[in-house]
Amino acid sequence: MIPHENRAVDHSATGCTTRVVLVDDHTLVREGVREILESQSDIVVVSEAANSGDGIAQVAQHRPDIVLLDVELPGGEPTDTVTRMRELSPSSQIIILSMYDGPQLLRKLINVGIRGYLLKSVDGQELVAAIRSVHRGSDRMVLAVSRESLGQLQSSADDVLSARELEILKLVAQALSNSQISTRLMITEATVKRHLRNVFVKLGAVSRIDAVNKAIAASLINPPHGQVNRRLKTG
Repeated sequence: MIPHENRAVDHSATGCTTRVVLVDDHTLVREGVREILESQSDIVVVSEAANSGDGIAQVAQHRPDIVLLDVELPGGEPTDTVTRMRELSPSSQIIILSMYDGPQLLRKLINVGIRGYLLKSVDGQELVAAIRSVHRGSDRMVLAVSRESLGQLQSSADDVLSARELEILKLVAQALSNSQISTRLMITEATVKRHLRNVFVKLGAVSRIDAVNKAIAASLINPPHGQVNRRLKTG
């Protein structure tokens, strides 16, 4: 039996705040994830797809808040799929949900703009929490991978912060917004966010404040002074 390749549902009248497109080639996985998500009053699965091409089409059509994406899909490489989805729906945030746990692929996917990477061993509460965290936090990166994989990612030789990443982190420590940083450095806001995502992974940080505090603790940057420092601590 050939599984259906996509499933669209009209929930426009529900008022749910987080709209999700689910892309996985295993029907049972999609059914299980959908059941978990739709048990929440603030999350709805608006469409499903079973391969890369249909997933891209569903994202372009529905422009969801969140895309849950498997990395081992027929029809395309995961980095290409993520890149195309982000081109067609820049506001959609992509979270990888996969059985595969490897730092090299994780790094590539972070570089093309994913906002989270979860192993399929996570429980329903962790999945829901990750979706809410990414949807509500403009700079937050959510990772649920093995300690070994995360350790390799953080300790690899090329994981030292680049000059640009340090420059941006210093401005974050001064309480500048992404928009202000982009203006100051004459780069796009999307580029600022990409650099920050890389910083979060390299430092094992989960937020701007966490990244600044860890960079200070590691003597990568000097602590901010006065009111700016207090603002960083209190969020």
